[in-house]
Amino acid sequence: MVQSQHPDTLTIGKLAAAGNVGVETIRFYQRKGLLLQPIRESGYRHYGSEDLRRLRFIRQAQTAGFTLQEIKELLELDSGEDRARARELATGRIQALNEKIADLQQARDALKKLAHDCGEGSSGPCPILTSFDV
Repeated sequence: MVQSQHPDTLTIGKLAAAGNVGVETIRFYQRKGLLLQPIRESGYRHYGSEDLRRLRFIRQAQTAGFTLQEIKELLELDSGEDRARARELATGRIQALNEKIADLQQARDALKKLAHDCGEGSSGPCPILTSFDV
């Protein structure tokens, strides 16, 4: 294997393992334009530290709830020049997360009430089960 000539490069499998994703995820990100597809050398595609940094950034941004399109835009921004746009994207994500949190809290409160009401009586239909009747 030619890998020994490129000690600082990774095969797609090693990149995937280092980024804690599958090989198909790497290929998916390449199709979406999030990761570049390197030129083949001796039959292998070699990835470098910048590819791993981008992969880790993509995964962290997904964890924060950014869409792939938003992540693509973030990757294209200049860290010194595009602060306002990055802040705008982050602020929008925070607002969306706050709305989701409010929805989840409302669902939790409704379920707590149903669980309480179900525990109150020992006869008749359970409010939890009847709430799902359509």
